[in-house]
Amino acid sequence: MKQESGSAAVLLLAVAGLVLLLALGVADVGIAFSGRLQAAAAADAAALAAAPVTFRPFGATGSPTAEARRLAAANGAVLTTCSCPIDRTWRARVVYVVVERQVDLVGLGTISVRASSRAEFAPALLLTGGGG
Repeated sequence: MKQESGSAAVLLLAVAGLVLLLALGVADVGIAFSGRLQAAAAADAAALAAAPVTFRPFGATGSPTAEARRLAAANGAVLTTCSCPIDRTWRARVVYVVVERQVDLVGLGTISVRASSRAEFAPALLLTGGGG
């Protein structure tokens, strides 16, 4: 009987270790999901900031890419792609950006998450009071 009493403690220790490992996994999934949402918010902000800067006749200055990069950085991400060409026409245009954000996980180190966004800007709506 004395030999069996130690096996319960070992089993309990193994179960506790498994529960801890599962808790770390769940925490990492939550952190990664949160990082993905933050990257998506950074991509949205970058696209929305870059879109009006593509229109020069109305007085926009600077570079759409620089503006997207600035807003991505303000949201903790790095701009990796910006399809934001200058367009001097009054036609609607769409910009497309991709950002990357580093996420520190509890058990698996650091991962990179990417997010993309697009924004449309219609300069002609500025004349009609419809916004952009």
